[in-house]
Amino acid sequence: MKKALALLLPLTLLVSTMSCAEKNKTSEKSETETTNASTSAAEPTTSTELEFDGPKYETYATMTPEEIVAALTLEQKAAQMVQPAVYNITEEDMKANDYGSILSTVGCIDSDAWAETVDGFQQAAIDSEAGIPYIYGQDDVHGVNYCRDAVYFPHNIGQGAANDEELAYQVGLITADEAKLCHMLWNFSPCVAQSVDPRWGRTYESYGSDLETITKLSTAYTKGLIDGGLVACAKHFFADGNVLYGTGEEGAPLKRIDRGDAQLTDAEIEELLKVYQAQIDAGVQTIMISHSSLNGVKMHENKEYIMKLKDEMGFEGFIVSDWGSIQHISGDSYKDQVITSINAGIDMLMETDRYDEAKQIIVDAVGSGEITEERVNDAVTRIIKVKKEAGIFDDPLLETMTTEKTVTGSLEYRKVAEKLVEESLVLLKNENNVLPLKKGTKVYITGPAANSCQAQCGGWTMDWNGSTSKDVPGVTTIQEAFERYAEDYGIEVITDSEQADKADVVLLCLGEQNYAEWNGDTEDMSLFGTLGLNGNKEARAEAKALGKPIVTCIVAGRNVLINKRVYDDWDSVVMCYLPGSEGKGISDVLCGCADFTGKLPSPWYSSLDQIRTDNCWLERGYGLNYGDGFKPVDEPETILDPPTVVEPDPAIEGTNYTAGLFKDGVYVNEYAGIKLNVPDNHNYFPTDPDEKEEYIASLTDETEIAVEKATITDACFGNPKEGIHIFFYNTHMLLDALKPDNGEITEEDALDYYREYIAALSKKQGFQVDYKERKKVTIGGHEYLRDIAYYDGDENSYEAFCMRKIDDDLMLFLHYTANEPKKTPEYFESLFEEIK
Repeated sequence: MKKALALLLPLTLLVSTMSCAEKNKTSEKSETETTNASTSAAEPTTSTELEFDGPKYETYATMTPEEIVAALTLEQKAAQMVQPAVYNITEEDMKANDYGSILSTVGCIDSDAWAETVDGFQQAAIDSEAGIPYIYGQDDVHGVNYCRDAVYFPHNIGQGAANDEELAYQVGLITADEAKLCHMLWNFSPCVAQSVDPRWGRTYESYGSDLETITKLSTAYTKGLIDGGLVACAKHFFADGNVLYGTGEEGAPLKRIDRGDAQLTDAEIEELLKVYQAQIDAGVQTIMISHSSLNGVKMHENKEYIMKLKDEMGFEGFIVSDWGSIQHISGDSYKDQVITSINAGIDMLMETDRYDEAKQIIVDAVGSGEITEERVNDAVTRIIKVKKEAGIFDDPLLETMTTEKTVTGSLEYRKVAEKLVEESLVLLKNENNVLPLKKGTKVYITGPAANSCQAQCGGWTMDWNGSTSKDVPGVTTIQEAFERYAEDYGIEVITDSEQADKADVVLLCLGEQNYAEWNGDTEDMSLFGTLGLNGNKEARAEAKALGKPIVTCIVAGRNVLINKRVYDDWDSVVMCYLPGSEGKGISDVLCGCADFTGKLPSPWYSSLDQIRTDNCWLERGYGLNYGDGFKPVDEPETILDPPTVVEPDPAIEGTNYTAGLFKDGVYVNEYAGIKLNVPDNHNYFPTDPDEKEEYIASLTDETEIAVEKATITDACFGNPKEGIHIFFYNTHMLLDALKPDNGEITEEDALDYYREYIAALSKKQGFQVDYKERKKVTIGGHEYLRDIAYYDGDENSYEAFCMRKIDDDLMLFLHYTANEPKKTPEYFESLFEEIK
């Protein structure tokens, strides 16, 4: 939307329309340096000829992993050692190459759609020349968090506060059962990091700072996953949570601490290795290497410790790299990095967009002697062993699979998550015994975290950074829980600020924005700082002005900094961490249906200076309760959250539109055939889809309103001097808006509209606009019709409008703008690649 772009662009460039949205994607693609890869391939290796009677996997099921490996060609083995992202390949690619695994997400879909997606690739794999079934991997870190209507458990930091070994096991079992409904059998979890610096953006993925607790809970969870029928993956090996602030991995985007350097003694290293030994003893089948470094050595090339897993610790599964991480180790070329990582002991490379290149490097390196075929055979034997033991060769399409439930999000499973929420809550203070809320109490609920699925679930929920919408199917927010069960609790809930003065108590819900990985790295840990929710300050001020007792719920992924003066204004304070989908767990405890049992999983610091010292505000293990005389009242019977009715955007409805995905510097929209290598100095600006309606409501011009309604915003990237924005138009709606008497809408018509729009805006705001020739240009292998508007005679200050009709329903609109020398239109266009 214009108001979103106003944050990015100079005043003279504020002439574009729409908002900025959506998703995840791949990793940076550097120059290919595997010279003559196609001509320097290794000599074919000898493979055992097999005769197949029926599907190949049926024959493989009767063979040992070693026998299967002996039957594969070198090229087929190398394909087993790479893992592309699902949005970068097709079923035809899988049939041609038979990759060992696929990962990541195709969007926010339900279990049936997931199963269909996974099975489509599996059919292609077993129909391939090699015929080896693949395994789908996903980061289901707090439930099956990329599936609609699944159960989302508290993130690990909350589970660390609960410190309930049996519940951790149940979380594993339930996650396994719901993942199997999606046919996703490999879970990149648990994260067994020790969190020692809360400025780390992955703090909430850790069970806390105590290694004994981490070991106990993570092994229970792993056993639950395995007993439930999944392949578990302990990560990130190792010391990812012990890195020093200020050592974050170099390059853009900025990482203050994530992927940094852990500087540890031998004794400290031994203690961390014990966590992984416990995972191995529990039967974990895979281990993922950390992006970080240990004493200056990147873990993805740290052969000493990777091989220790295999040679000394008894690990018989396989080792997988993390997303594109081998590209950040030493080496003069990508070829060097692939060879180094494989020789260091990594068995499968999570190279989401360079998988074919990595595969060919492995083949060529065996031919040149830089990688031994023995090393390749070991890697592939381990991979196939894990698949066989998971039953994938017996039933690759999961036709005989059994699950405890037939749908995700069952009431029984939600009750387990609700119990875990109850146990994860930490009572920090309770002056005047404001809690539990008494029958007859009138409660005014306010604050940006009160009714926000985004804040409650955090990152890794429906998307990498978290949901882009406040509404997430199946999630009961804190406010919804209080409202739904108010009669059972015997309280009256007030949400209208004009009625707030009638309340007896204020329930103030504050929190952090949702984030993942380095996006959560921060030097400002204040609850009211840069990562605090918009509205935190205003809600706090409102609550204080009412002069009522205040109960504050903090919904955050770490122990945030709170000013003592602010803290003293609150009568009761509850740390909720990131509770997930079951807000009733919070309302039940606050209304006296259960006592507080949660304890801080890490120290709570009062200042940045205290971090990594023995000084703190509240020690690990701190947590109050209601006292010896407390008697719980009856808990209301849980009812399923009413179906979330999300009205489809009329611009999307009835079209083939698929949202693009962005991660690690690369944006891809496979539907539109776009691949954009986002510049390092550009920020990604996800927006709430609700903003579209808010912006439309602010308009008065009927044509502008109609065009805005026809618009789908896919992605926005930029900085104060330049921006790249990707939109789609519903051509039928655009036709009605601009050319209702015509039979069709063309690229020319769309560009004409913008010329008229800019002309009116320039006249109103008093700047000059000039155009050069409108012409056809090729961007990323596709032809667009392009207009460029130059402002005030300055060729360095411009906006480019590029239109391409994709099908009968949608037109793609690429918009890029600059106010800086050297950032020519050709520069921006060179950032786009053709999707092969």
